[in-house]
Amino acid sequence: MSAPAEHHTRRVLVTVAGPDAPGITATLTGIVARGGAALLDIEQVVVQGQLLLVLLVGVPDEPGSGSPVIKDLLFSAKELGLELDFQVLGDKPMSDPGVPRLSWALTVIGDVVDAGAINALTSCLAQHGANIDAIERLSDDKLSSLEIVISLPRDEAAALRLRKDLLDIAAERAVDIALQRETLSRRAKRLVVMDMDSTLIRIEVIDELARAYGVYDEVAAITKAAMRGNLPYEESLQQRVKLLAGMPLEQVARIATDAPITEGAEELLRVLRGLGLKTAVISGGFSIAAEALRLRLGLDYAYSNQLEVKQGKLTGRVLDPIVGPQRKADLLDAIAQREGIALEQTIAVGDGANDLLMLEKAGLGIAFHAKPKLREAADTSLTRGGLDRILYLLGLRARDVREFLEG
Repeated sequence: MSAPAEHHTRRVLVTVAGPDAPGITATLTGIVARGGAALLDIEQVVVQGQLLLVLLVGVPDEPGSGSPVIKDLLFSAKELGLELDFQVLGDKPMSDPGVPRLSWALTVIGDVVDAGAINALTSCLAQHGANIDAIERLSDDKLSSLEIVISLPRDEAAALRLRKDLLDIAAERAVDIALQRETLSRRAKRLVVMDMDSTLIRIEVIDELARAYGVYDEVAAITKAAMRGNLPYEESLQQRVKLLAGMPLEQVARIATDAPITEGAEELLRVLRGLGLKTAVISGGFSIAAEALRLRLGLDYAYSNQLEVKQGKLTGRVLDPIVGPQRKADLLDAIAQREGIALEQTIAVGDGANDLLMLEKAGLGIAFHAKPKLREAADTSLTRGGLDRILYLLGLRARDVREFLEG
């Protein structure tokens, strides 16, 4: 008596599309299970109420007219009002003969991300040999943010070239783009530190103090000299504060504590606190404003410069140590060490040259509505919209954020 014929397994890619409804996936996977087939992979997405379900099924390579499992899937899909297509693949998954690859997350944020922007981005990815592994919409009511997970050859120089070309496209298409390694630490950030003036608040406190005290032009001239690189930050701050000598502390406090909060700051910080992240303001501005902001927004830490006061008036001196560029970076490091947080799990946000070292120190440095030099040096930049757009860079969806804030 001869031995029974040995049956091989075929890999069949099944694609199901149509109106979404509860129970579709349960029905189709039930057919696979009862038919003795193997479910090798599954992906599902719903776009505007339309389902796209992909099943990779391993079925016995039986002689005759075809697999009963596939026939039952076709019949069930028709009953459910769905379109089903299938394709028989090779016996084994395609192996990648190329160099080892790394995963990256490309986040695109804009008021609207249109087809032209997506075409430009995906064409750029193709030119750099990047493979698109997944695309997910992060925004809610309109297509204003999406995340594209890509794989690239394990080549840091290649990633830098891609980032540069993507930033050029971002400028042309009025969107913001971030390219981050898709690692566990990207979705496991634990500390966010932010600059204050023109970042967490919409003003520069020293400018408003100078305007109220009648010395704005003199202060502005020193600021411009510092921005041109003619003065170190610490020296420029001392010269500007000297012009405020004699200003009543009561007037200073009124201006500093009434500073307008940047759009999206309160929402951002509520979500960060809800996720258990530590938050801090590290500012080259003044403690009277930073401490008020810490209390107002529920920040964990506030570091800034202390103005000397005697008999209820400013003396025109800043007390040591001055919070300049290096101290900002050192304070970020100190907070991270105190909280037991790796630097890879930190985010720093700022807008000016004074923030550069802090952004470089952090795992993710974000230039927010920043000067061109900082945008070029930072890991990524947000040039439009509010601070809450930072949540997209963490991979959070607008729907989930809204439900959290409303809960």
